[in-house]
Amino acid sequence: MGLSIKEAAQQVGLMPHTLRFYEQEGLLPNVGRDDHGNRIFEPHDMGWLELITCLRATGMPVSEIKRMVELTREGDGTISQRKSMLALHRTAIQEKMNELQHALGKIDAKMEWYDSLERRAREQR
Repeated sequence: MGLSIKEAAQQVGLMPHTLRFYEQEGLLPNVGRDDHGNRIFEPHDMGWLELITCLRATGMPVSEIKRMVELTREGDGTISQRKSMLALHRTAIQEKMNELQHALGKIDAKMEWYDSLERRAREQR
């Protein structure tokens, strides 16, 4: 039994509106419907949704995710293209992580400096 749009959205931490947008943009092209026309998210839909959520959270534009979906629908002949897209995205994430790690080091150093100032101020009292 599949999940309703509300249940699917809750499971991945998004709003139902976002899932409707993703479907409208072609990121979730095969979401089924029940007898009343309500979306039913099956396990394979949830797998895609989890990947889309991951890619969006790490900064991949909707247009690139859409291209990934299109390539997937074209079949196994596009695996190398999809892998290349993910490799480029992974490199961008790694670069951002390195930038953030550098920034974190600067923040930690400034906090340590403030700690030393506070210690000196206490010792002088």
